[in-house]
Amino acid sequence: MRDKLNLIAAMVVVGTIGIFVTYIPLPSSVIAFVRAVTGSLFLVIVMVAKKEKISWKTVKENGILLLLSGTALGFNWVFLFEAYHYTTVSVATLCYYMAPVFVILLSPLILKEKLTRVSVLCTVAAVVGAVLISGVAGSGGQDIRGIGFGLLAAFLYCSILLLNKKMKGLKDLEKTFFQLAISAVVMFIYVLSTQKLNTLQVTSRTLALLLIIGIVHTGIIYILFFSAIGRLPAQTSSILSYLDPVTAILMSMIILHQPLTLIQICGTILILGSTFANERLGLHKDEPVYVIVEREGINDKEDQNR
Repeated sequence: MRDKLNLIAAMVVVGTIGIFVTYIPLPSSVIAFVRAVTGSLFLVIVMVAKKEKISWKTVKENGILLLLSGTALGFNWVFLFEAYHYTTVSVATLCYYMAPVFVILLSPLILKEKLTRVSVLCTVAAVVGAVLISGVAGSGGQDIRGIGFGLLAAFLYCSILLLNKKMKGLKDLEKTFFQLAISAVVMFIYVLSTQKLNTLQVTSRTLALLLIIGIVHTGIIYILFFSAIGRLPAQTSSILSYLDPVTAILMSMIILHQPLTLIQICGTILILGSTFANERLGLHKDEPVYVIVEREGINDKEDQNR
């Protein structure tokens, strides 16, 4: 029960990150850099506390995949945070949940997996849902930039999942730590090359919000995540993961006063419903292709069962 409560807490807290990012008047790359650094430091603490030993040989063997996935993770956050600024938190979150569609479409090419009728139907339903939440089908269309950034973030998250499936022998903590560390380095270089740091104004409020995102939404979340995920059934983790988008949508409506229209609610049901259906009935009867346990997390079902 404690593990389930830890995961529930993690999902609910992660679902609020869009609220905090919305109020941070800094470039998305800077926010992503702070988050990557904080997450890396917290995982170092976790690894030391657990006396985890790093298998440098295995890390080296997976070096290219770690480099690619770590880079994708950093820009995944950048695009997601940009989406929050250009559209509502609800719409950005739902666009991000289009990642399963990209996984399904790319799996036959990259993983040589066959599509099923259920997968194809879920993909079509999710695409229709994305059209509905974009506002194209009704009045009050969303800023196309927000939609685009959300979908780019989803595509990058999809690439992380597919790259993870190619990695061999790495423990969950090792994999996540190196991806976060690589992300921090890449974001540091990107920030230095694209931002004039002396022009950035960091007030006490901004600093507090950055610390919350770094410490609470990243460090503490990862501790809760790794304390629970190894001991919970994959189906339980999959179901509880839906607390993330539900929380994001509710917080967006209550705090930011960003309500969904009836058409967008229909789109929400199609996207989340198709994702859930595919996880339960999708590409493999014994292994769902897409189990999000933490929206910005790194692990899929294959990793959880190691």
